[in-house]
Amino acid sequence: MNVYSIAATCLFLLFSSDHPVNINMQIKQAHTVDSLGACQGASFQQGRLFLYGDREAGMIREFKMMGDSPVYINKECKLTENGADVINHPTGIAWNGHSPTFIGNSIRLDAAGTKWKAVIYCVNWQGLLTTGTLDGNLLNTIEDDACIQGTRPEYVQYKGKWYVATADYGDKGNEVRLYDPALLQHAKKTSEKGVLVKKFTCTPWVQNLHWIPAKNILVLIQNQVEGRRWRFTYLDFNKSMETGAQQVIKVVDLDRTDELEGFTFLDNDSKGIAVSSSRKDNVNNMQISWK
Repeated sequence: MNVYSIAATCLFLLFSSDHPVNINMQIKQAHTVDSLGACQGASFQQGRLFLYGDREAGMIREFKMMGDSPVYINKECKLTENGADVINHPTGIAWNGHSPTFIGNSIRLDAAGTKWKAVIYCVNWQGLLTTGTLDGNLLNTIEDDACIQGTRPEYVQYKGKWYVATADYGDKGNEVRLYDPALLQHAKKTSEKGVLVKKFTCTPWVQNLHWIPAKNILVLIQNQVEGRRWRFTYLDFNKSMETGAQQVIKVVDLDRTDELEGFTFLDNDSKGIAVSSSRKDNVNNMQISWK
């Protein structure tokens, strides 16, 4: 096989999929939402929108959608314990309504940003929402030492079982990894036996993950370059798992130059919320079409 045949085969494997490939995303309306610090992500749960960020301490605020506008309902959680900032840079909320809830934290260890420590926290989610702090609600702290750079937990399903997926942010050796939540909730490190179940390689600058259960699609919420520009990469999840490398359905690049941090669909797969770390226009209504 010559080099051109090899390249064509690799391109086919990277982009082959049984899913429709014409996915269009548009920003319909931008909102400036204050008091989030640098917004790090969004989680939509049973009609409730949670935006989280790294203000003076890591925090989560609850919103409801009124028309196309997110409206703050005066509910805030500080990710503190005994007044100390614990989850100072929240990078993902893995919640599915019945399994343990996990929150990620990527901790910068040097000013240059070349050294990071990734931590996953198992929390009493309902308790956190009720009391507004981690006091009495922090169940376990897990060092994500199986990661390469950073952690961003999200629940996914594979072969009928729930797993906690996470991914790296850097530009070398990036992976999506699946952890067993039953073992993860009691582990001290993700490198412990049985916690890491399976993984596949992916492209750089993944800020967050979003799972679309009805379509069996995992969306990589990414930057096009480090810390800048918006990219959404839709993956055929099963094929990615089976091949050990991401299998792309569609890459959607948008002409926004700030730092995309998170995304979630709302009640259906045609409307979503994308957030950036900017001080202005940081919460954006998205329109998504599939063909």
